[in-house]
Amino acid sequence: MPDRRLPNSVLSLLPGHVWSVAWEYEGTITVWRGTDTHGTDIFVKIRRSDETITLVAEAERLRWLRAYVRVPEVLSVYHEGDLDVLVLARIPGRDATDAGLRADPASLVPAMARGLRRFHDSLPVAECPFDWKLDTALEQVRSRVRAGIAEAPRSDDFDLTIEQAVAVLENQRPDESDVVVCHGDYCFPNAMLEDGKVTGYLDVGELGVAHRWWDLAVATWSTTWNVGPGWEDLFLVSYGVERDADVEYYFRVLYDLAS
Repeated sequence: MPDRRLPNSVLSLLPGHVWSVAWEYEGTITVWRGTDTHGTDIFVKIRRSDETITLVAEAERLRWLRAYVRVPEVLSVYHEGDLDVLVLARIPGRDATDAGLRADPASLVPAMARGLRRFHDSLPVAECPFDWKLDTALEQVRSRVRAGIAEAPRSDDFDLTIEQAVAVLENQRPDESDVVVCHGDYCFPNAMLEDGKVTGYLDVGELGVAHRWWDLAVATWSTTWNVGPGWEDLFLVSYGVERDADVEYYFRVLYDLAS
C-alpha cells in the first residue's frame, strides 16, 4: 500500500487545513489535498526516497518549466526521514481522468494529443538542462535493477522477464535524431484541461530531452487505459505523426523498467 503518513512537518507548515488522500500510485507515491477555511486547495506529494527518482528533481523541473508552460508552483521541497516531500500550489482545470471528460473520448483524445504537441513545441531543447536520452535512461534502468527496484514489465502487452526486457533496451536502441523536451509521464492524470484544451501539466519528475516517442508511446498507452482501445490512431493523427510500432514498443518497455 502507498505510504499514508502525513509528516508532522506538513501539519506544522500548513495548520488549519483539512487533509484527504487525492491520489495514490502502486505503493510508492501518495498525494494529499489540504483544504483551508477559504476552500483553497494545496497539494503535498510524498514518496519514499529513491536514489533514481526524487521529488527534489521534480521540483527543479517544475521551476524551469514555469517560464514556458503552466505547471504547479513549488512552495516547498525537502526530505523528512525516509520520505521526500513536495508542496505544490493548485493549478486550475480538471485532469483528464475526470468522468465527464472521459465520457467524450472523440473530443478528449484530440485535446490530449494537441496538449502534448504544444508542450513539445513550446520547450527549447537547447536550453533544457535535463537529459533523458537513452544513455541516461538506460543507466537509470541499470541502477534500478542493481537496487532491486526494477521489475519485469507489468503490462500484459509484454511477455518478458526482466533480463529479456533489459536485453531489448540494450540491443534494440532506436535512432535518437528526433529529440524534444519530453514530459516523461504524459498520462491522463497528468494533464489539466479547461474549455476543452490542455492548459496545465503535472508529474514531471522525468522531464528531459529525449526521443519524441518517449512521450508518444506512453501517451497512446494511457489513452487505451483511460478510454479503451481504438483511440490511439486518433491521438497520433491529432498530434501529427505516423505510428512507429517498433519504437513505440521499445519506449513502453523502457517506461515500465525506468519509472
